[in-house]
Amino acid sequence: MIVPDEIVISKIYYIREQKVMLDSDLAELYGIETRRLNEQVNRNIDRFPEDFMFQLNEQEFKYLMSQIATSKRGGRRKLPYVFTEHGVLMLSSVLNSKQAIEVNIQVMRIFTRIRQMLADNTEIRLEVEKIKNKLDNQDKNMEIVFKYLDELLERPNHPNPPRKRIGFKLDDL
Repeated sequence: MIVPDEIVISKIYYIREQKVMLDSDLAELYGIETRRLNEQVNRNIDRFPEDFMFQLNEQEFKYLMSQIATSKRGGRRKLPYVFTEHGVLMLSSVLNSKQAIEVNIQVMRIFTRIRQMLADNTEIRLEVEKIKNKLDNQDKNMEIVFKYLDELLERPNHPNPPRKRIGFKLDDL
C-alpha cells in the first residue's frame, strides 16, 4: 500500500533543528502499532543513537500537539520518540514487513526531495542577495549622480567677470 506523498510530507516535523517523524506516524504508515515499533527499536537500541532518534520533552510535545489539528496523545503514557532521516533508514533494518520496506523507500525518497528543494531554495536566495547588492550599489551611485546634479544646479548663474587678455594686444602698439 503506497501512501500519497502529501500525507507522508505532512508527517515530517522540524524539531531541534532537524527534520523528524513521530513514532506513532511511522507506525501508522508501516501498518503496525506504535508500541510494536518501539519494542523493535528498544530491542535494537544500539542502532539508534541520539542523532537517529530521540524522545521529545514535555514542552516540545505540547508545542508539536498545538501544531497538529488532532490530538495524538490518546492513551500514551510516555512521551513520543521521533526519528531523523537516518533513524527512519535504520528502521528498515529492524522492521522487515513488505509494507514497512515499501513505505521506508518512499519516506527516504521524500526526505531526499525535501533536501533538494531546500538546496534549490538556498541557490535562489543567494541569487536574490546578489541582485539586492547590485541594486543597492546602483542606488548609491544614482544618489551620487543626483547629488552632483543638484550641486551643479545650485551654482549661481552669474556671468564670469571679464578676464584680462593675455598675449599680443593691438592697443599696445
